[in-house]
Amino acid sequence: MSIKMLFPILLLGLAVLTGLDSSAIAAVGQPEPWQMGLQDAVSPVAVEGHNFFILLVWLMTAVVVVVLALLLYAPFRFSRKRNPIPSKTTHHTLLEVAWTVVPVLILLVIAIPSFRLLYYADHVEDADMTLKIIGKQWYWSYEYPDNGNFTFDSLMLDEDEAVAEGKKRLLDVDNPVVLPVDTDIRLIMTSEDVIHSWAMPSLFIKLDAVPGRLNETWTRIPAKYAGTMFYGQCSELCGVNHAYMPIAVKAVTKEEYADWVKTAQEQFASATLPAAVSVASAE
Repeated sequence: MSIKMLFPILLLGLAVLTGLDSSAIAAVGQPEPWQMGLQDAVSPVAVEGHNFFILLVWLMTAVVVVVLALLLYAPFRFSRKRNPIPSKTTHHTLLEVAWTVVPVLILLVIAIPSFRLLYYADHVEDADMTLKIIGKQWYWSYEYPDNGNFTFDSLMLDEDEAVAEGKKRLLDVDNPVVLPVDTDIRLIMTSEDVIHSWAMPSLFIKLDAVPGRLNETWTRIPAKYAGTMFYGQCSELCGVNHAYMPIAVKAVTKEEYADWVKTAQEQFASATLPAAVSVASAE
């Protein structure tokens, strides 16, 4: 195999190994230019997810190295010069068992932590608060049922307005989600029209919002990230303006959150949901 053919493989390996330490490249809660690794893990689920990612990278690297070594060894060992009389062997029991058992073992190594992470991210037993997320074409609505049951829409800022204000183009919104730190937060998602996907890389969340269905996950933001803005986007092809459904989450202290709730209850009073809805009887 020539150096020219090996170069893309070496380049890919360098990118993967460099991406293992994303903290030196990616900023907290947002993408960075020329970023190769994942964003910094913030929530407990994100930390577990990043550890699982690193495990997968090392497994993939080991598989690639072994396969590459076999590809290089085969033409060297079995060339016409070194092996003028080819072997007539057609079956090798040990080899056939090995190439069946080894992939099964690799899959088991992947499956066990994968299922553990899946169940860990599924839901939280005793949540301190609930945030309901509703996907719409093409913006997000948020409800705070534990804090007065108010709701508001979150739309992307106009690009020129965002640039003029020094905010992030295609990521900043008019009404960001505000969440307290050191709080177990239940996230419930649904949609009013088509399937959307609420994705927040630094919190390791990517969950579909499906019409007529509630999907659930959870998150917790450590206290050291108070004052940090986290960014994400819709990750499901939901229509012509799919690219213009950003997500902005602001982490604040519990005291700041209590003050914000009082302000939000007044600001979004016109959009407050009724405490109860009466449904006419079909009888």
